[in-house]
Amino acid sequence: MKRIIATLALILACAGCAFAQKYIVVDSEKIFKSIDEYNSALTTLDALAKDYQQAVDAKYKEVETLYNSYVAQKQSLSATTRNQYEQTILSKEKAAAEYQESIFGNDGVLMKKRIELIQPIQSRVFAAIEKYAKEQGCDLVLDSASNATMLYCSDAVNHTEQIIAVLKR
Repeated sequence: MKRIIATLALILACAGCAFAQKYIVVDSEKIFKSIDEYNSALTTLDALAKDYQQAVDAKYKEVETLYNSYVAQKQSLSATTRNQYEQTILSKEKAAAEYQESIFGNDGVLMKKRIELIQPIQSRVFAAIEKYAKEQGCDLVLDSASNATMLYCSDAVNHTEQIIAVLKR
């Protein structure tokens, strides 16, 4: 009986501690969008992506043109010439795919540029959030951006605007 009462008391004490934790909610997306440098970086990345996509499209257009030419001439070509044509088409298609991966892949040029431009801003924002949370004596910071499971957030715990103010100091 004493064990049950002691266990129950321990559970209630732990639950009380959990409810005593201070937490805040921030919207990191709104914070990032309030930073001109971030918006400028996104504009730069979008322009680069558009230019790179045009270059990739040009490579695939070249493959398509070569293929259409091959289909139009296929009947009049010898077996050897057809085979060479097919190999050329396949190699150009492979080269276009490799080029596309080198630009848009996880280790591609665009991802490296994104890291170069965005990561310093992210570090600043996360440092500001951490500093603010420590100053406020918070135990937990929740991010409401892109979180489909957050169904309600009181304005009393949403400190997005305060984080933006910290960043602008």
